[in-house]
Amino acid sequence: MSEFLVSLLGERLVNSEKAEVDVQSLGAKLSLVGLFFGCSLNAPCKQFNASLCEFYSRFKKSSEHKDKLEIVFISSDQDQKHWQDFLQEMPWPALPFKDRHKKMKLWNKYKVTSIPSLVFVDAATGKVVCRNGLLVVRDDPKGLEFPWGPKPFAEVVAGPLLRNNRQTTDSSALEGHYVGVYFSAHWCPPCRSLTRVLVESYRTVKESGQKFEIVFVSADRSEESFKQYFSEMPWLAVPYSDEARRSRLNRLYGIQGIPTLILLDTEGHMITRQGRVEVLNDPECRLFPWHPRPVLELSESNAVQLHEGPCLVLFVDAEEEGELEPAKELIQPIAEKLMAKYKAKEEETPLLFFVAGEDDMSDSLRDYTNLPEAAPLLTILDMSARAKYVRDVEEITPAVVEQFVSDFLAEKLKPEPI
Repeated sequence: MSEFLVSLLGERLVNSEKAEVDVQSLGAKLSLVGLFFGCSLNAPCKQFNASLCEFYSRFKKSSEHKDKLEIVFISSDQDQKHWQDFLQEMPWPALPFKDRHKKMKLWNKYKVTSIPSLVFVDAATGKVVCRNGLLVVRDDPKGLEFPWGPKPFAEVVAGPLLRNNRQTTDSSALEGHYVGVYFSAHWCPPCRSLTRVLVESYRTVKESGQKFEIVFVSADRSEESFKQYFSEMPWLAVPYSDEARRSRLNRLYGIQGIPTLILLDTEGHMITRQGRVEVLNDPECRLFPWHPRPVLELSESNAVQLHEGPCLVLFVDAEEEGELEPAKELIQPIAEKLMAKYKAKEEETPLLFFVAGEDDMSDSLRDYTNLPEAAPLLTILDMSARAKYVRDVEEITPAVVEQFVSDFLAEKLKPEPI
């Protein structure tokens, strides 16, 4: 276990007294590590840190599992003095301020898109146990549900569900259905826009004869707002009054922002977290139930995924629909191989794959990342690290792409700033 933690966090952490903490000394009984991603200048981070300190102190004093948990602070501070002052408030260690490379790797590995964020991971494997530790701290202040591992969807959603005609249906009616778990709120403009599209998609899928249902999990700020919003929806909802169940579903899927549409298969296993992108990209629902595709064609609706971690983007000289197919076929076997490798390890793939032609979206991306106009152009873009890797060669072959990917994953490539 300690060897794995060293590979994940490095050999040394630091504590509030500026003393080094040997990662191998964190304890033989340690089974869970909470990675606290935050910043001293962020007010919600400061507020959450106070709650986390209370939670941590109580857990270490009274829980029978007190030796099994440690928290590590992963800072996005740019100023060392601010970081040091914030660390003074913490009873747990932190990644060293100067270890920015390790910080970015952790941000990418655990797909952190907002702060504060607390991700609980298995100390022996690094696999995510719970993505939304903020809700753990709020909903389980005494740590009685340790280690907060995932439960089956059917168990978490269990109970009555509403229809907008005020009738109720038991959640057992979802058995054997594809299910979309829809986290949304009326106050959120992108949510309302997606809901209008999703209503049409829902009807299209149902009319095709597929067993499909959606469960709305509201983030509205009042029951009145919930009722107004839900009146537009033809599907089911968790009752607004059942805050505990809504919170458990948020925790189960590590929701960091809305709108989010999670797609589940008929057994309750996740198909994709990218339901929003899939619905917008496939209005006719031809690709339902939207299993992840190894290679995506860059578009305005899926460009948001460029910010979720490193992405390989192959730019080609293609203006018409269909001209991107040869580029997709070139990199698809490599993408499929990588997806299969990480799926076998029950981990998310560390790299997304895109092809991009000649259009406004591609031009904007080239401008933003300061890429040359060459085509074909093979790149890996890491937006969160503001880094790019470029392979500008006359001919791009599968061997060139495979070597490029392999060198990136082995950290053999030198990044250029975006």
